[in-house]
Amino acid sequence: MDLAATLKMIRRGMRDGLGAPIILVMLLVMVIIPLPPILLDIFFTFNIALSLVVVLVVLYTTKPLEFSVFPSLLLVATLLRLALNVASTRIVLLEGHNGGDAAGKVIEAFGAFVIGGNYAVGLVVFFILVIINFVVVTKGAGRVSEVSARFTLDAMPGKQMAIDADLNAGIIGQDEAKMRREEIAREADFYGSMDGASKFVRGDAIAGILILLINIIGGLSIGMAQHGLDFSTAIRFYVLLTIGDGLVAQIPSLLLSTSAAIIVTRVSGGSEDMGGQVISQLFKNAKALAISSAILGMMGVIPGMPNFAFLTLSALCGFAAWRIARNNEVTAAAVAAAPPPPPPAEISPEQRDLSWDDVQPVDVIGLEVGYRLIPLVDRTQGGELLNRIKGVRRKLSQELGFLIQSVHIRDNLDLSPNVYRISLNGVTAGEAEIHPDRELAINPGRVFGTLKGIETTDPSFGLEAVWIDTTQREHAQTLGYTVVDASTVIATHLSDILQKHAHELLGHEEVQQLLDSLTKIAPKLVEELVPKEISVSILLKVLQNLLEEHVSVRDIRTIAETLAEHAPRSQDPGVLTAGVRVALSRSIVQQLVGSEQEIPVAVLDPTLEQILQQTLQSSEGGQAGFEPGLAEQMQTALAETAAKQEADGQESILLVAAPIRIWMARFARHTAPGMRVLSYNEIPDNRQIKVVATVGGTAAIE
Repeated sequence: MDLAATLKMIRRGMRDGLGAPIILVMLLVMVIIPLPPILLDIFFTFNIALSLVVVLVVLYTTKPLEFSVFPSLLLVATLLRLALNVASTRIVLLEGHNGGDAAGKVIEAFGAFVIGGNYAVGLVVFFILVIINFVVVTKGAGRVSEVSARFTLDAMPGKQMAIDADLNAGIIGQDEAKMRREEIAREADFYGSMDGASKFVRGDAIAGILILLINIIGGLSIGMAQHGLDFSTAIRFYVLLTIGDGLVAQIPSLLLSTSAAIIVTRVSGGSEDMGGQVISQLFKNAKALAISSAILGMMGVIPGMPNFAFLTLSALCGFAAWRIARNNEVTAAAVAAAPPPPPPAEISPEQRDLSWDDVQPVDVIGLEVGYRLIPLVDRTQGGELLNRIKGVRRKLSQELGFLIQSVHIRDNLDLSPNVYRISLNGVTAGEAEIHPDRELAINPGRVFGTLKGIETTDPSFGLEAVWIDTTQREHAQTLGYTVVDASTVIATHLSDILQKHAHELLGHEEVQQLLDSLTKIAPKLVEELVPKEISVSILLKVLQNLLEEHVSVRDIRTIAETLAEHAPRSQDPGVLTAGVRVALSRSIVQQLVGSEQEIPVAVLDPTLEQILQQTLQSSEGGQAGFEPGLAEQMQTALAETAAKQEADGQESILLVAAPIRIWMARFARHTAPGMRVLSYNEIPDNRQIKVVATVGGTAAIE
């Protein structure tokens, strides 16, 4: 197979996605199989050409990310150079006794022509190139890459916040924000990869010195011992070939190291490449060139100095300074003579009058995060909080019976870095500090040890908790702790707040959506109910009353039928809510105790219950008025009863007479938030009650 056919096959493989495997196989072949001198010349020439192309591409690149494949290309070029060193070493040691072009024309040219056939000069030139490459270029490029990677990673939160601020302000759209976030991530990956690739280049420089010494020692030994060459002949053959081999490898290495140094020290300069930036920035100041011209002129007139060279450069710098100063004057005169720009068509915000567009509505549900919590809500950084919030909204919408509004997330620089804040209708409903790099171990009540970490309190349920390292997760679980990550903490807190304030999230729009959905399955019912029997406002109040007592409105058809039955007799939302609760009794009880036939309940002492009924009947507006001492004792008794029921693993339920149920529910809401208050007529016929506690008594009301 000739060379053209081989290149054609390689080109076809590149198109088919086989480029990387083919290159790796070629490198392996060069290491294992001896190459003829002609192929070695081709590969050495290709290596030099590749290095030149890379240098020119770097010079004409405006931004480092435009050549993001450079770290990988640098690694491949380094491996190619090392493979060529192995292949050339084999040929030099096997055929070096023949001298001249035994290892190919390229090595011979660098060994004879470039250094004049003098191996002493060749050694000096080689070591100088290695020192420049290793000590100056490669070390500096590696340091710049390391620092750039560190600074880029440290600056990512600030850049993300700036993008979010522009997005929230409407300056950019979602697509541009996504593109900017991807560019930031790619920039961090690029400098991190360059930091690692620079280590390969430094290792290549060290390997060049070791290979040179090994080749000289090995060549002298083989030439004198196996081929009977005298010392001077062996030196002339093997040392010149070895130096030529080293130079032909070190020159591409130096070019690539320089390319790496240039690309990591580049600062994006708009659409200008490096040449344009040098011309526009270095030669824009006429004063610097004029002073340089004067200094060179003074050095040129000193006796014994190379007067021609210094005076020529002085004249060139002076001429360049004069031209730049003249061009600047012409440009300034043109700008001064230009007519003033027309006034802008739009009126500035300070001059125009205010409109309703300047009044922004508050977010129904808002989540503000400190800047250290931004990665939790950024999918490009592996943040899971957005998916968790979507799951919370889906779960609550299914349980409560209406669509929970979207959560507006934004960063807030006024918050501490690790603090988040949940707001409803612009008012703060919850706030807590978390640690995104740790996990929260919650004490559910029974644990078998203590943990080292940052002690805190679970923001959702007020339980004792500890922020621990992720490595302690399994140990904490074995001790009985419930361990969750930072995203779960925020999502759980949000879910708890939305459940407690579900009645505040339901508005006229949501009620209309419920009616529209009901119209699809029961159009006649909706037509007869709204607005003939009740208004949307009364329906909204009834549904809010149900949600406030944690009753789902999913069964909107039963609710509508019950309201259609009771509305002709009363338009009082409280009375209508009581009727709906009776109709939903089976659903309410099932939500509390599941399928258990026996319902454990607490009841009021009969005497106390009678006093409350009489007080409510005689009061105006259904507001009870009795001694503060009795109210305090009732609060204590309800709290103790609820705590005892929860300790026994039972749902805290208080069973009272229907006339006082609404008042007792409001009273218990502030005294024992976990207690549910039912009336006797809300117990389904197929369920039985079991009295486990009695609240109040003769002693309590005396």
